[in-house]
Amino acid sequence: MKILANDGISKSGIKALEKAGFEVITTKVAQEQVANYINTNNVQVVLVRSATKIKQDIIDACPGLKIIGRGGVGMDNIDVDYARSKGIHVINTPAASSESVAELVFAHLFSGVRFLHDANRNMPLEGDTNFNGLKKAYANGLELRGKTLGIIGFGRIGQAVAKMALGLGMKVIAVDKYVNEAVVRVDFYNGQFINVEIVTESMEDLFKHSDFITLHVPAQEGYVIDKAEFDLMKDEVGIVNCSRGGVINEVALVEALDAEKVLFAGLDVFENEPTPEIQILMHPKISLTPHIGAATLEAQDRIGTELAEQIISLLKN
Repeated sequence: MKILANDGISKSGIKALEKAGFEVITTKVAQEQVANYINTNNVQVVLVRSATKIKQDIIDACPGLKIIGRGGVGMDNIDVDYARSKGIHVINTPAASSESVAELVFAHLFSGVRFLHDANRNMPLEGDTNFNGLKKAYANGLELRGKTLGIIGFGRIGQAVAKMALGLGMKVIAVDKYVNEAVVRVDFYNGQFINVEIVTESMEDLFKHSDFITLHVPAQEGYVIDKAEFDLMKDEVGIVNCSRGGVINEVALVEALDAEKVLFAGLDVFENEPTPEIQILMHPKISLTPHIGAATLEAQDRIGTELAEQIISLLKN
């Protein structure tokens, strides 16, 4: 049985699948050729990340498909309900990348409070001619310890972010439509741990009391944060989005940054991927990454292994 991993899969995932008797194809097939390739090569399982889309047209054109797998959490690039209505299993790996995304959130937070994103742009240009000027410009850094982090979306990733925030000595406010409370376990290097119970609060309270806000929500209609929401926030708040593009109104964000309502933003995702707006890319108060939340070697290894386990369970057992 053949598996097309069109957006790649870790070596550990390939090894597990081949050991179970599957043939794994890692050839990158162009989007417009995916259906033809699946049919021509009798592929029964297709695995994607965020690049390849498996929509109704491909599902209809490929009656031999048995499983569609998404390496990661969000499945907005797959017509999930339609696939399942056709008897196709749709799987993903919601737990595998939580820690990686959470660490990127804090990379952006640390970058923002210490101006690293801007310093790394200006030091190569002015470091030898204006060292003292840059030193003065970046002298008003902030500590995260003791500050309040607002987490919008309190699923696996949101709770992983909360765990790191608590470890840093931050206060946590969380909002989620479906989670009323959660116990977050904070582990230490020597086997000790503490459990912290967090009860979710209202969105208005989060906006009013958070020093920093991070989003962990799926793609959806409309903005989660627009001008009205920025108006509710504390002055000089920091915003991080490592979830999905389109949940923050980027025009309103730039206005809030320019008005100094927002101190900085950290963006891993954008409204217009893969061609973000130039105003976002060039803004000195925005820390930028190209949608790499789950792109660590450890996360990709876990994703490959988890996909393999699910496929083997569905088709061999």
